[in-house]
Amino acid sequence: MYRILVIDDESSIRELLKDFLSSKDFEVVAASNGEAGLNLLKSEKFDVLLLDLMMPGMNGLDVLREIDSEKIDTTSIMITAYASVPTAVEAMKLGAFDYITKPFVLEDVHIAVKRAIAVSRLQEENNRLKKELKKKFSTHKIMGNSAPIQEVIRFIEKIADTDSTVLVTGESGTGKELVAKTIHYNSSRSRHPLVPLNCAAIPKDILESELFGHEKGAFTGAVNTRIGRFELANNGTLFLDEIGELAPSLQVKLLRVLQEKEFERVGGIKTIKVDVRIIAATNRDLEKAVKEGMFREDLFYRLNVIPIHLPPLRKMREDIPLLIEHFVAEISKRKKKEPPEISHESMYCLSEYKWPGNVRELENLIERLIILKEGDKVTPDDLPERFLEKRKASKVFTKAQSLSSDGVDLNTMLDEIENNMIVQALEMSKGVKSKAASLLGLNRTTLIEKMKKKSIDFHSKTD
Repeated sequence: MYRILVIDDESSIRELLKDFLSSKDFEVVAASNGEAGLNLLKSEKFDVLLLDLMMPGMNGLDVLREIDSEKIDTTSIMITAYASVPTAVEAMKLGAFDYITKPFVLEDVHIAVKRAIAVSRLQEENNRLKKELKKKFSTHKIMGNSAPIQEVIRFIEKIADTDSTVLVTGESGTGKELVAKTIHYNSSRSRHPLVPLNCAAIPKDILESELFGHEKGAFTGAVNTRIGRFELANNGTLFLDEIGELAPSLQVKLLRVLQEKEFERVGGIKTIKVDVRIIAATNRDLEKAVKEGMFREDLFYRLNVIPIHLPPLRKMREDIPLLIEHFVAEISKRKKKEPPEISHESMYCLSEYKWPGNVRELENLIERLIILKEGDKVTPDDLPERFLEKRKASKVFTKAQSLSSDGVDLNTMLDEIENNMIVQALEMSKGVKSKAASLLGLNRTTLIEKMKKKSIDFHSKTD
């Protein structure tokens, strides 16, 4: 049952509204003055407030100001015999949903209350969804115990509730969009929209209109006025992904918005003011792009107020088992499947893989395994071929640990082990032969001779 509070200093009005609304299956409570009504609002939950404007002591506008100041959750309808435009405007500015004038028709009151309840229900649902989003994108959802990712989490917690511009860098798939969402939903702007725009996904000839909107007739096909992403994100956050792909002409317009907080729509002359936080992201080296003249230096410094770099997954190998466990649980629940066990050998293969697609590639693989896997355990046979390279190398050592009754070709096995160790040393040293030789306890000349003999071709630019 919905609850209504009536605040009016006239007892006849209070009783009339209480009797009428009670007959419509509402629970109605009445107060004779603003102070008493405000105390009730602070201690109890009311879906709708019917509030008289002119009362001795604390009047209706004073009550509205207190409701706004105390962040009291209710939907207010003003009752007034003074239906002046300025009064109505001020009441609306203070958060009133509607107003009705004395003398009123009871059915009009009923209609206004039903509309207010509908709005109240929408607001409650909106608040619930926002709380869920904040929970979903808390910093606890950024998975990882490694030092690099823990540093990122601590940094986000420090800067989330500021208005400073953020530049998130990192390879594709490292989670730049997740970081942007986490920052937004943990800031004071979370009540307003987070508007994303991928600068690389939209043709350059319409990207300006997407960002800034356009006026009717601004270009062929502009049959209506259209607002852009900046206006949509007003009071919220604009996430500009792949900012490095922005054309030089748009870099100039973006710089102006960052500096002046204003712009004009395409084909327009009216200057539009906006209050928007910018979070930009890129997988490009913007400092290099600046040196090459591909990206404006002044824009780079405007964006790079708070830099956040996300390391690639291959540099956080200790986090891979934790991420796998997280994705197995999350995706299994989403797909309504029993979570499979990941065998030790499979975990080894996944932990040793280089992950060029980073966390996104890992998540996609786990989803594929959960959908296609029929048994309750993931083994290396379930993994794509590219994940098995380290396993093949390790099998040489596994064979060397035991001798079967059929015997073994020791020379061949030792040759395989030597080949594998040389390749591993070259990989670890990035092809620098002097470093690889040191890892193997050899001199550089001996290593080169062995590489020639075994046809191991591994070039380095520096050695």
